[in-house]
Amino acid sequence: MQLSLRFLGVGSAAAVDLGSSGAVLERDGEPLLLIDCGPETLTRYLDVYNAAPRAIYITHTHMDHVGGLERLFYRAYFDPALKGHVRIYAHAALVPHLQARVADYPNVLAEGGANFWDAFQLVALSRGFWHAGLWFDVFATRHHLPMTSFGFALRGTFAWTGDTRPIPEMLAQYARSGELVAHDCGLQGNPSHTGLDDLEREYPPELRSRLLIYHYNSVADAAAITARGYRVARRDERIALPAPHPDIVLAQAKT
Repeated sequence: MQLSLRFLGVGSAAAVDLGSSGAVLERDGEPLLLIDCGPETLTRYLDVYNAAPRAIYITHTHMDHVGGLERLFYRAYFDPALKGHVRIYAHAALVPHLQARVADYPNVLAEGGANFWDAFQLVALSRGFWHAGLWFDVFATRHHLPMTSFGFALRGTFAWTGDTRPIPEMLAQYARSGELVAHDCGLQGNPSHTGLDDLEREYPPELRSRLLIYHYNSVADAAAITARGYRVARRDERIALPAPHPDIVLAQAKT
């Protein structure tokens, strides 16, 4: 089993040219799990894989991370092979926000008779979730109000922060085994996002050496972050990942 992380977009909400931040966990070159579904993320996914995603993990409900779900509803609802089979994994605390932001429009079809969630299989979770024979841990991050954003990790392989301020206590627990850590970071921090100075204040050198930076504001900012010694994710880049810890892999998924 060879896992990789393919970045469909790496930009902040204002960096449209870099694409909305999102990536695909691939197994043996095939898409396994889409991380977030902003409008540009979905467009790029369809371009790359020529098919709709079958599974999505949602970190939080800002529109640059969930704005593609309405479009995906129409694609899935009218396709018998997809209707009700596109899994959306979301922390239970996010479900009310997800409902309010993308699912509660009256008469999702003008002719009536359809509920937004008819097109999907919503999987609410807390500690984590199983997907395709792999166990993913889920942890709270710091982005706007508490319990409104959640990262996740595949032990031994990678951790994904989503949009966040520094979370040293979470990464000490969920990225303690040498995992690659895909981390939100721009040149300057603010009350809802991490900056370079935050990384250097909050994280030890060993952890900083494993960071892969995304959610930056421009190509120039990416160059400046690289000049400070950090690895920066690029749009359409595919990153090879180490194998997951055997304890979190079901027997049928180990091949």
